Amino acid sequence: MSFLRLARSKTGSLTKGVRWASTSESKDKYKILVVGGGSGGLSVAHQIRNRFLEAGKSLNADDIAIVDAAEHHYYQASPGWTLVGAGLKSKTEFRRPLNSLIESDEITHIPESVTTFAPKSSSVTTSSGRTISYDALVLAAGLKINWDAIPGLTKALSEPSSGVSSIYSYDTCDKVWNDIETLRNGSAIFTQPAGVVKCAGAPQKIMWCALDRYKRTNRRDNIKVDFYTGMPSMFSVPKYSEALNNLRIERGVGGYFQHNLVSIDSGNRKATFKKADGATVDVDYTILHVTPPMGPLDFLKESPIVDAAGWVEVNKDTLQHVNPEFSNIFALGDCSSLPTSKTAAAITAQAPVLTENLFSVMDTGKVSSATYDGYTSCPLLTGYNELMLAEFKYGLEPKESFSTFFDQTKPNILFYYLKKDFFPAAYWGRMVKGKWFGPSGTNRPKYS
Repeated sequence: MSFLRLARSKTGSLTKGVRWASTSESKDKYKILVVGGGSGGLSVAHQIRNRFLEAGKSLNADDIAIVDAAEHHYYQASPGWTLVGAGLKSKTEFRRPLNSLIESDEITHIPESVTTFAPKSSSVTTSSGRTISYDALVLAAGLKINWDAIPGLTKALSEPSSGVSSIYSYDTCDKVWNDIETLRNGSAIFTQPAGVVKCAGAPQKIMWCALDRYKRTNRRDNIKVDFYTGMPSMFSVPKYSEALNNLRIERGVGGYFQHNLVSIDSGNRKATFKKADGATVDVDYTILHVTPPMGPLDFLKESPIVDAAGWVEVNKDTLQHVNPEFSNIFALGDCSSLPTSKTAAAITAQAPVLTENLFSVMDTGKVSSATYDGYTSCPLLTGYNELMLAEFKYGLEPKESFSTFFDQTKPNILFYYLKKDFFPAAYWGRMVKGKWFGPSGTNRPKYS
């Protein structure tokens, strides 16, 4: 069975054409180009490779390429670095060489960064000035953590004794545990910014673990714990937000809503927050855990394929670009415009849908029946040996896997061990290899 490629016509529409040019003919032309070697990029690249081979479509060596300048791949903030900050894992357990995770001969790693996009000519330019063309493009580039958006934050993080830390960096996640463990009395403040962040539950997960640690080591009475969030509630999904707020009140944690961290004076241990009315308030802290503001990557914001906010503009159901002129472009994960939480769990449900639709477009010229319902999950650590498993879909509607057996608003020890031990094993052993499909587990979903 021949492998049909999609050639762009003069009007920019997509039509079925001749066989793809192999990489032996042009090393800078790939059948499928994946931008980003994170959770989304690795998972979807392997799934695409497997899907074509399962369908009997031949692939040449290096027909699929992952473009990413990173040397290492990380099991990041919410999944892995929270466990480091809580003293449960070593951060080295959550870092591996990116090349070691690309197992297929059909997939190559291009260790460069993409700087510009030319979607009308189906090509990108890399940091070395190299032009790479493609038949299909998948954006899985992640998002930008804006450390410099909070004056004083970068300086405070670099100072060992500043009391300021964050689980959102490999370099600083172990400092979180050091600050939690060395605090004997005073004020521990945990922050969350307004707007988009990787896993919206992560900022409070580390707070709950710190609180539990203080209780277990008889320090709780000497330490005031407060949660300052730029958001109007504890969590975006009302069902879980109510449960978390009840937990906050029950455990004596201060809640300051619509308080956005805007600057840090580490010399005087003061944090400044802006309230909803625009007024600011200075708060003293002994330790301060910061979740920095986040947003789209600069090289994407300047491209013609994003929406007004800077996210790659895709159909929320099919993950295909909304512009028919760019219908050979797909996106998933943090860089996409999908109106759901930016989590690794969301990627597990997005990747098989993207894979099926990309396969269908390349084989037939149109998307398949595969649709993404917005499923995501946030395993909310609420202390040691307990976890609230939030699962939901578009519309902030719960979509729970274990509701027949458990009330998922109640912290559970089984869920805790899923988070601590099972999920990391599944991530390294299955997900990045394209063999984990979210709620479907190890079985790739079938679409009619």
